[in-house]
Amino acid sequence: MAPRFFVPPPLRAGDVRALPPGPTRHVQVLRLQPGDDITLFDGGGGEWRARIDRIGRSDVSARLIEHVETSLELPFDVTLALGMPANDRMDSVVEKATELGVAGIQPLVCERSVLRLTGERADKKVAHWQAVAASASEQCGRTRVPTVHPVRTLPQWLASLTSDATDRRLVLSLHETRPWSVVAAQDQRLLFLSGPEGGLSEAEEQAALQAGFEPTSLGPRVLRADTAPLAVLAALALQFTPN
Repeated sequence: MAPRFFVPPPLRAGDVRALPPGPTRHVQVLRLQPGDDITLFDGGGGEWRARIDRIGRSDVSARLIEHVETSLELPFDVTLALGMPANDRMDSVVEKATELGVAGIQPLVCERSVLRLTGERADKKVAHWQAVAASASEQCGRTRVPTVHPVRTLPQWLASLTSDATDRRLVLSLHETRPWSVVAAQDQRLLFLSGPEGGLSEAEEQAALQAGFEPTSLGPRVLRADTAPLAVLAALALQFTPN
């Protein structure tokens, strides 16, 4: 399989495109040579057969040859909103959630959050997580890159949600015991809310319920803040096996 790289849009047949710094380093590490085939994608659907045109000391360019229609995407749009876990666990959540097919990730600051990001520090982290998502899409074969949204507080995010008949909203609850019973429909938009270490407070959960979220549980065991959202996505991904 040819190495895959994400390149910002647009990509067009016949174009010669300079690769971004990350893919450039990867090409050099792999010791690829001019004339070698690679695969490029720009997040707009499908991917491109491309051939390395030039390798310089700090730059690599490739010629676009042919667009190939392919997709490993879920048939439903899943946005994961979660209280950001501390340390480097958020990096892992972004990476694994991308592999499992998430469409969007909303990092949240909640009452019990250990990680609290604001201002320039938050912006830098979001840019870093977006790069993690792009790298994970390259590795797993996806042709789209999930959007990592700017950090918001839970009240800010709930207030920003608009009514949409295609939405289904669920919150992972430590207080309710309704068992997991989600069956996703094609073209449905799913919003999942998951708390930070210690979970959502009772007031936060009530606010989510008032915003149209249904409580659900993943079982009797209390999962870590970085495990629970991935369990949700794995359960959803198993409902869909691409041809």
